Amino acid sequence: MINIHELVDNLHLKDLRNETHPSIFDENEQYDMLIIRLPIIRQELEVTSIGFIITADNSYLYEREKDNFKELGNRFEAPYKILDEIIDQLLKSFERYLNLILDMEEMLYVKKTTNSFMKQWLELKHNITRIERELMNSSSTMDRVIEYYEKSDGFPINHYMDLHEHIERTLKSATLQLSKLDYLYKFFSAQENEKMNRSIYTLTIISALFLPLNLVVGFFGMNTSDLPFADGTSGTKDVAILMLCISIITIVIINFVKKKA
Repeated sequence: MINIHELVDNLHLKDLRNETHPSIFDENEQYDMLIIRLPIIRQELEVTSIGFIITADNSYLYEREKDNFKELGNRFEAPYKILDEIIDQLLKSFERYLNLILDMEEMLYVKKTTNSFMKQWLELKHNITRIERELMNSSSTMDRVIEYYEKSDGFPINHYMDLHEHIERTLKSATLQLSKLDYLYKFFSAQENEKMNRSIYTLTIISALFLPLNLVVGFFGMNTSDLPFADGTSGTKDVAILMLCISIITIVIINFVKKKA
């Protein structure tokens, strides 16, 4: 009866106890150590490392909470089933991110973005970047496992190729969604710039309209003698008519310039 705790090197035990240890496959004379780090999408994105010790005739799952090795009963099939369940769940839960990105894209097309758009964009960008990074490491580690064991007796290469294909599929999807998020950011920035340009244009028109009026008000507000209309009884009326005429002329000039442009 193998005492697996005594068999495993202390440095490997330290790696197995690390919840965030990156994916790795380490070959040894008496056993091999496989750690696969995978993202788990729940309410929040989590990342966990699943550790296995593979001996010549058996495999063991490291149970981190109990600091114990659970005997799995066979060498390759049991680790495959554990990883397959987690990866299948990842494939299904990743659809949630796809739907969120599609909703954001639709909101941009119909110009109904909310104030939380950038917050949601940043959260998705951060999470999917983490998923892409973890899956890249997991994929290369699974490559090494398949290459190392492909000629071993009883190694279900098709099963492990299937795991690798699922990881690669999710990785490609993550990369595609990151590209789409970059496109959405450019689209959103263009819309925001357009809104800002319209606001600046409106303020420019208002300033152009009131500038001549401000000059008239400033001129007639000077505390000097011999001002026009100062001696008549209808001075205020005359100045109001003058300002109205200036406003009309300014509006005509602005419309002419707009049509010319």
